[in-house]
Order: sequence, then structure tokens, then C-alpha cells
Amino acid sequence: MLRKNDLISLTITDITNEASGVGRYEGIAVFVPGSAVGDQLKVRIVKVLKNYAYGIIETILKPSADRTEDVCPVSRQCGGCSLRHISYAAECRIKQNWVTEHFRRIGKIDLAPLPIQPSPAQNAYRNKAQYPVRLGPDGKIQIGFFAPRSHRVIENCFCDLQPPFFGEVLTLIQDFLEQYRISVYDEQSHQGLVRHLFLRWGEKTGEVMVCLVINGQQLPYADALIEKLTAAFPHIVSIQLNCNTAKTNVILGRDCRVLYGKPTISDILCGVKVELSPLSFYQVNRSGAEKLYRIAADFAGLTGKELLLDLYCGAGTIGLSMAHRVREVIGVEIVKEAVENAKENAQRNDIHNARFLCDDAAGAAKTLAEEGLHPDIVVLDPPRKGCDAALLETIGQQMSPERIVMISCNSATAARDAAILCQNGYRVVKLQAVDMFPRTAHVETVVLLSRETNPLTVEVRMEVETGEVKEHPTYKRIQEYVQEKYGFKVHTAYIAEVKRMVGLDMHKAPNAVEQRKHEYHPCPPEKVEAIKDALRHFGLIAE
Repeated sequence: MLRKNDLISLTITDITNEASGVGRYEGIAVFVPGSAVGDQLKVRIVKVLKNYAYGIIETILKPSADRTEDVCPVSRQCGGCSLRHISYAAECRIKQNWVTEHFRRIGKIDLAPLPIQPSPAQNAYRNKAQYPVRLGPDGKIQIGFFAPRSHRVIENCFCDLQPPFFGEVLTLIQDFLEQYRISVYDEQSHQGLVRHLFLRWGEKTGEVMVCLVINGQQLPYADALIEKLTAAFPHIVSIQLNCNTAKTNVILGRDCRVLYGKPTISDILCGVKVELSPLSFYQVNRSGAEKLYRIAADFAGLTGKELLLDLYCGAGTIGLSMAHRVREVIGVEIVKEAVENAKENAQRNDIHNARFLCDDAAGAAKTLAEEGLHPDIVVLDPPRKGCDAALLETIGQQMSPERIVMISCNSATAARDAAILCQNGYRVVKLQAVDMFPRTAHVETVVLLSRETNPLTVEVRMEVETGEVKEHPTYKRIQEYVQEKYGFKVHTAYIAEVKRMVGLDMHKAPNAVEQRKHEYHPCPPEKVEAIKDALRHFGLIAE
């Protein structure tokens, strides 16, 4: 029986979608971060639960062929680059497998994806970064990133995922804060001024924005900072304060104040010029986003005659990038500021065949369908939690577009949503993984669905899958996942308890909780963790 601090020999046979290697020891799954498939290791056990355990690498006895040198000195502590220890070719292969397995297991869609599209750049691809600023144990100012599942700052101004000049800007600001004895934020006491530093770069234009997030209204010696930054970095065209005095983990407040230059910087994405404030959503990998949007446009099969409905449109970049190839674009976004940005972007680029609505996607789709709108193409780019089932039913049953193009940052929820669309008269035609975030455990997925012309096929598909694929997985599927991965059963009451614990909505049948026959005892910790893992797997809570 495994115990904490045991030292075991372990061969890694798989890697989870959280980028931890996994091997089996005497029938028990052992999860080891920083490992690669094929590694033969000496592993120190750090946590033991009923049917699985966690370990750390003590010695690499025989390295995997996938291993490569990890050049980042803090990658193990930071946790952001969870795949930096393996070759990029192996990383792409792993991400391709994740997408394939999610669609096969969750969506019941056994379609081989097209070969994964790698990112044009594997390092220095991020055009935006947010850095917490805190006092270290030695009393010196630390700037870097939070360690996984904590608010302990891992000092790192020169992250390889950011352009090198970001580190130079941070170092200058760090010296300024030390020189002028400007206080930094303390989460426990809610005292101190500087909370975060926010940097944004227009890769195509070269323009740079610097924003200091402060727990107050003014920055002492701001003129001195402006003089230092603009003298050292001529491409800085915007220096701003973002005032966030709330006791919150949310990084940015709503109030931005320009100290120097413009309120926005500009960039160009797929030929569309955009203006970016600190609050604007924008893809952090511009060249990767261009590849992603080109694939989406190719999947859409545009001829110039289509009415395109762009749901979850953000600042309109996807729809606007396709506007010159369609008859009309209608974009829908719930965030008011993003809708205003989309309208401004259309005007700025002399695009006159696009209009934008401020509404939630499901509500807007229902209203538009009731008004008789029948788009030729629907583009979906939902958040990680995926689409509302009611939205998918409205699209499939009332709008009936010829083609649906789904772009997703979570292949698990994309598979779930694709299955719902298959229940509503569609079939998956193409599936493409696109790596937008090299060295991390994130991958984008593009899915093309076409309206099914054979009603018999639709009927059979619905008969097979009705009751299995919903907006949320059934309790039975959560139980099956836990049983398969961890080897033990969980009662539906335990699932309900954990769902309440993490703040998920409760649903009626088919997720109705079984009648309990015995006195209820709280869910054991190991089962709580297993159920949370299942909820993460199905995309219901963040990873």
C-alpha cells in the first residue's frame, strides 16, 4: 500500500489534459507533473488518496524520447509552461490526441481530426501579460506570476512566452517603485498601492501600452515614471492607470486614466485594424489567431452571398475578418464595451455590411429566429464553459443554417456541444486542432458542422444519443468517468454536494439525485477531488 514519502519506480504511460504524466503502481494511478510518456522515474509520493496518488520526480532513470531541455529556471514553480519539458513535436501530438479523445469519448464522434496546426512561434508569442506586484519575504518588490493554486508570486520578469522587452519594461518599473518607495499591494490587509502591471503590444504596429493597476486614485511621481519609460522605450504610446480599490481577485477595475499618450494602441489582425484599451479582449497570439481565423473562414466555405451570424463575437474580429467575403455579418456579444469596440472597428475599417447587437447569445438567437432570420452560416466562439443547450437547439431547429463553424478553447465542451448539434440535424464534417498557446496545456479546436440532408440519419443519431448528451453531462456519465479513472463509485448525492460546493446550478432529470437509503455522510475528500476532476474534464469548472 502506498504511503506518503514512499519512493517508487514508475513508468509514465499517459499524460492528462492538465499536463501531468500518469503511471500505475500496483494498480493505483500516480500523477506526476513535469513527466513525459515513456519516462522511467524514481518518484516520491507526496499525497495518497484511496485509488490514486500524486508524486514528484526524484530521479529520471531513463528519459522519454519526447524530453527536451527545460531552459526556464522557474517553470516548475510557476506552472504556466506545463509542457516546456517536452519537444514541441510531442506537445502537438499530445494536444491532437486530447482533441481526438474528447470528441470520441464525450461527443461520441469518431472522426479523425485534420493534422494539428502548430503555432507560428513557440516563444515570445504573447502580446499581453499581467503581472502581480508584491513584497517578497526579504522585503523587496517581486514582479512575476502566481504559483499554481496560490497567490504566492514567483518572480520572473523575463518569461520566454512574452517578448524580451516586456522584461526590460518591468525591470525599469521595479527600480522606479524601489527608488521612490512606492508601496505595493498586500491582499491580506488590503493596503498598499500597486497591485498589478499590465503590458500590451501591437505586434503589427509596434505600439506598446503600459498600465499600472493601483489600489487608489493617483500614482506618486507619475511624471518621473513617464519620463523614464518614454526615454527608454520610444514605442510606448500609452501609459495608463487602472483604478481597482475592490477587495477582489479580479485584476482590472473599470476606471482607466491616461497618464501619457493615447487611451488605446492599434494592431492589425487579418487585415482588420483594431484599437485596444486595457479592457479590450484580443487574442494574445496574433499570428496564431490569423491562422485560426483563416481555417475558420476556409471551413465556412464563403462565396460572397452568405448571411453570417457571429455569436460570442467579442470585439468583432472574426466576423469583420470575413465581412469582405459575405453578404452581411450580424455579431452578438453580451459585453457592452466589446460591442462598442466592434462597431468602432467596423467604422474604422470602412466595413458597412456588419451590425452588432448587445445581448446574450441564446436570447439574441431566439429573438432573431422568431423574427424569421435564417443565416447561411453561424460562427460560434464561446467561452470555456461552451454553449447553452437552448442556443444550440434554436440554431439547429429554428435557424437551420447550412454550416456551423465552432471555435473553442475547450475541446471537451466543444465535443459536448457538437453532439447536441448532431442531435438537432447536423453532422461533424471537419475537425481541426490549432495550437495557439505553445508550452501550455491549452489548445484551440475548429469544428465544421453541416446540415444533415438525410432525415433518417438524424433520427437514428437522436435515438442513440438522446438522454446522454446534454448541456451538462448527466450524473451517470460523471459516475462512469470517476469509476473508469479512479476505480471507485460515487453516489449522486455526492455529485450534487460537490456541484453546490463549486457553485454550479442544479438541474432536474436526467440529473435527478437518487433517493438515499441510509443516513447521509459528507462526501469524503478523495471523492470530492475525483468529482471535481470529472467536472473539469467535462468543462463545467475551470481547470
